[in-house]
Amino acid sequence: MTDQPVRIYLPATLPLLAELRRRGEIDVVEAHAVTPSLREWYAEGDEEELEYVAFTRAAQAALRLLRAAPDAPRRRVVVSVDLPAAEVGRGDGELGSSLVRLARPVPVGAVAAIHLDGAEATPEVEAAVEVVEEALAGDPDAQFTVDGAEDHELEWYDPSELDPLLRDLT
Repeated sequence: MTDQPVRIYLPATLPLLAELRRRGEIDVVEAHAVTPSLREWYAEGDEEELEYVAFTRAAQAALRLLRAAPDAPRRRVVVSVDLPAAEVGRGDGELGSSLVRLARPVPVGAVAAIHLDGAEATPEVEAAVEVVEEALAGDPDAQFTVDGAEDHELEWYDPSELDPLLRDLT
């Protein structure tokens, strides 16, 4: 494996962002990236399209994190990081999977960008959190609700904006 950096998309919540600031690292075991399996499944896609798929899957995984954290504000968070390829393990290996496993906590210095739902997305995200598991199981009505949250583009923040962002949101 090479030490060429790999762009990874970490699903997160606002409390996890606060932990990143407080501890200087975020401990996420599973994340999403453009994997060989994703490339094979979506052979016609260019790099930008593949990254969008991995990013979108991380945003959906953030819904699952929110479901497990009932007190967290209902806003999806995705943290884009660049890690050496040696620190990124293979995921489940299924065709089309973007899942990767991380060998250690991700340091704040690896953060390339922070993506967060705007306040206007909160009602749709809250509804999607309630049905995300059903959507993943194939329920079309639940998927429609999740799609409503996904219609909201996540806002982009530079890593240097982490402190003011957390101050404004807490």
